[in-house]
Amino acid sequence: MSDYDSDGGPENEWEERGELAWNEFDWERYLREQDDTIHRYLGFYEAFRNHPNRIDAVAEQMGWGQGNWSEAPAEEETAEVAEEDSAADVPEYGEPEVYTLHKNPIFVATKAIYLGVKRQWELSAGDSAKVPAALALALLASLHRGEEQAVQAIHALDFGDYAMAVSLFKRALSGLNESLTLLNAAEAAKHPAVMAYREATLPRLFDLREIWLRVIAECREELDRPVDEES
Repeated sequence: MSDYDSDGGPENEWEERGELAWNEFDWERYLREQDDTIHRYLGFYEAFRNHPNRIDAVAEQMGWGQGNWSEAPAEEETAEVAEEDSAADVPEYGEPEVYTLHKNPIFVATKAIYLGVKRQWELSAGDSAKVPAALALALLASLHRGEEQAVQAIHALDFGDYAMAVSLFKRALSGLNESLTLLNAAEAAKHPAVMAYREATLPRLFDLREIWLRVIAECREELDRPVDEES
């Protein structure tokens, strides 16, 4: 990655920026902080799992406010949240807060919810006496495909390519629908462990779909906006 400061937004994050030049240790520290953010989101999500508006409730706890999901956090908001999260652990570099894909709220939410979904399935499917191997592999593969396509969509979103983001989110939705089909199949109903997993997981998959559909709607609004309004 090129040296950069945080004056540019996510759309030009790959441009040469300022004097900031981190070494491997700096980036490892940064990435660990972002991993912690994903786990923090998942912790809030689990705490609010019975909340009727848990997506927005968790976003509020994360300090994301009510802005558009398709936009990265404002620079000052990102710095404030990062300071609250890790002020005790981060050395004083005297450098501006940086933005990467890992700070995108859609990325954090998607990775966190999928983390919970996959972790629980790995526990359930680890016993071949409870879950057939073919079903275990098929569902895990579908979850992986959905997550991969969503991450690619978020990359496109960060680069401001809204049309490509919509196309990739639609592919992610296709992968998610494949997961739903497997969980709703007659074969799955034969196995109590799968049914228990299904009951806990369906709301999570529907939350992922809701998040992505919101972003798709916002992307389409951007695409429909007249050019003279963009300046």
